[in-house]
Amino acid sequence: MYGEYVERGEYHRKLDSNWSYYPTYLAKMRFIREYLSRVPSNYKILDLGCGEGIIVEEFNKLGYNIIGLDHNYSSEFVIKGDIKRTPFPDHNFDLILCLDVIEHLSYENQGPAIAEVGRLLKDKGVAIFAIPNLAHLYSRLRFLLKGQLDRTARLEKHPGDRPIKEYLQLLNEEGFTVIQREGLFPTLPVIYQLIQRYPSRMLWLYGLINKLFPFSGFCFLNIIIAQR
Repeated sequence: MYGEYVERGEYHRKLDSNWSYYPTYLAKMRFIREYLSRVPSNYKILDLGCGEGIIVEEFNKLGYNIIGLDHNYSSEFVIKGDIKRTPFPDHNFDLILCLDVIEHLSYENQGPAIAEVGRLLKDKGVAIFAIPNLAHLYSRLRFLLKGQLDRTARLEKHPGDRPIKEYLQLLNEEGFTVIQREGLFPTLPVIYQLIQRYPSRMLWLYGLINKLFPFSGFCFLNIIIAQR
């Protein structure tokens, strides 16, 4: 283990129900599991920036042809490597996952990372990105009232924080076409703070607001399915 895993351990494997991101993490993983369950098991799948490789390990044991790569972790299922310069040949994968990764990169490295995803995809292959949105609803309101944005994490953790429209523009510049976009966690004032403070107790409320206000531009996290 390297980087944050030395300090925090395998925290995705041992989830803290008091983690403010806990409901969104569960919802994201549920979406990915449901999507992969509909994918042919002979697809070649890569999970970039996969951390401990929770999805990789789970679906590998189900017979899927899936491998992971992460800068700070390696295991039987995960290769240690750089998302911007992976060891794989061109056009090698049918499906690539890149979940909560791009925002951890500096602005100048985000384009090359997305370009690398494009290089690795087969013709008509699909990439799934999960990306926090700096311009979520509460952040917009806070900027309007106080002149301050509500960052999706500390600057040192998410140095590449951007509004989701800028990420969409980056995808477009690298030749991707968005074919589906889902938003998770519309950050309604008061409800947003309540869920962050009591994440496990407010799972029911989290599920309700996702159903009632499914506006991806106002959501904390966007799941973007794109084709190149």
